[in-house]
Amino acid sequence: MVTGMLTTIGFDADDTLWQNEQFFRLTQDRFADLLSAYTDAETLHASLLEAERRNLGHYGFGIKGFMLSMIETAIEVTEGTVPGHVIAELIAAGQDMLQHPIELLPHAAEVVAACARDYTVLLITKGDLLDQERKLAQSGLGDLFDGVEIVSHKTPESYAAIFKRRAVTPKTAMMVGNSLRSDVIPPLKIGAYGVFVPHDLTWALEHEEPPDGHARYRRIGDLGELPGLIADLSI
Repeated sequence: MVTGMLTTIGFDADDTLWQNEQFFRLTQDRFADLLSAYTDAETLHASLLEAERRNLGHYGFGIKGFMLSMIETAIEVTEGTVPGHVIAELIAAGQDMLQHPIELLPHAAEVVAACARDYTVLLITKGDLLDQERKLAQSGLGDLFDGVEIVSHKTPESYAAIFKRRAVTPKTAMMVGNSLRSDVIPPLKIGAYGVFVPHDLTWALEHEEPPDGHARYRRIGDLGELPGLIADLSI
C-alpha cells in the first residue's frame, strides 16, 4: 500500500470505463425517424426525456427503462395510434442495445490495473443488474476489482452504506466518474474525494453544476491523468 491517506478508489462504469451514452443517442435518432410523421425530433426528444424522468422511480436506470419510456412516448405523441410495427422496431432497438459489444474508453484498462496494484478498487455503478454484469464480463476488467457494487441510485446514503460494508472510512476513499450528479457530488457529501472525468456525451438527467472550490473535488481531462492526480494526493 502506498503512503498517504487514500486507500480505496471507486470507478463508475458507463461512460467512465466504457462507452454507453452514444448508443442511447443513436437509438434516439432511430426513434425520431420512426416517429417523424407525427412530430419533430426536438419535441420528441423533450417528451422522451420527461417520460424517463417520470419513470425513474418505476424502472430505474438502464436500457429496459429507456425502451419502455420510448414506447410510452410513442403512444403519447401519436395519441394512441402508433402502428404495431413501430412498437416492434422500438423493442428491437432496445434488444440491439442490450447486445452491443463493449468499447473501452482510452486508458481505462491500464489505469484500473495500475490502481489495483496499490489500492482497493471497486466498481460502483447503477442500472440493470443483468446488463451491467454482461458489460463487466465483456470488458475484461472484472478480475481487477476487489468488489462490484450495482445499485439502483447513487446517493450519499448508498455510498456510505457501500463504504461501511467494506470497512472503508469515506475520507480515505475516492470516486471517479463522468457524472457530477451521481459519481462526484454524493461522495463529496460524505467526505470522500470526487473526481470528475467529463465525457463528450452525458445524459441530461446527470447534469449538475460543478462543486468548484470544494477541497476534495478534482477534475481531469481523461482517465490517463488519474495516476498523476493520485500521486499528488499521496505526497
